[in-house]
Amino acid sequence: MVHEVPNEADSARQAEQAALFPDVSVPDELVGYRGTAACQIAGITYRQLDYWARTGLVAPTIRTAHGSGSQRLYSFKDILVLKVVKRLLDTGVSLQNIRVAVDHLRRRGVEDLAKITLFSDGTTVYECTSPEEVVDLLQGGQGVFGIAVSGTLRELTGTIHDFPAERADGGVVEELVEDELSRHRRTRSAG
Repeated sequence: MVHEVPNEADSARQAEQAALFPDVSVPDELVGYRGTAACQIAGITYRQLDYWARTGLVAPTIRTAHGSGSQRLYSFKDILVLKVVKRLLDTGVSLQNIRVAVDHLRRRGVEDLAKITLFSDGTTVYECTSPEEVVDLLQGGQGVFGIAVSGTLRELTGTIHDFPAERADGGVVEELVEDELSRHRRTRSAG
C-alpha cells in the first residue's frame, strides 16, 4: 500500500515555475522509445520488459504490441516508472507491493512524480512529498531505503536523448537544442 499526503502550496508553486520555465529536456507525450531502447535506458532486460508489459505491471502507453512484428512504444513516463520498478526490485520489494506502488504512480504526471521520494521497509512502500514527511516516517521506525524519483527523473533526462525516438503521430522528433545551462545540468546529473 502506498501512503501519500498532498501538499497544495507546493503544487501551486511548481505549476507556476513550470509555466515560467518549461523543462524542454522531457520529451512530449507523443515521443516514444521502442522496447530495446527502453531496456537500455531503464537498465532492465528485454525479458523483464516483455513480462511486465504482458502482465500489465508497466505497459507502454503510446503503442502496445499487436501481434508478431509490431513494436511497443514507451513514453518518457513509462521509462521513468520502469527505472523505479527496477530500483524497487533491486532493493528486495516484492512484485506484489511494486504493483500497488506502480498503480499509484501511473495516476501522476511527470511533474508530480518529480516531487516524490519512495521509501520502503521491504513490505510496504511509502510516498513522501516533503522533508517533514520523510522525518516523520523515519522517526516512526519505518523506511529502510528511499528512492528519490526526482533524481531518477534527472538521470533519465540526462541520458534519454542519446537513444532513438519516434513520434506516435508519425511526425519528426525534433533534436534537443541544448543551451549551456542545460548541458551543464545534464553532465552534472549524469556524472
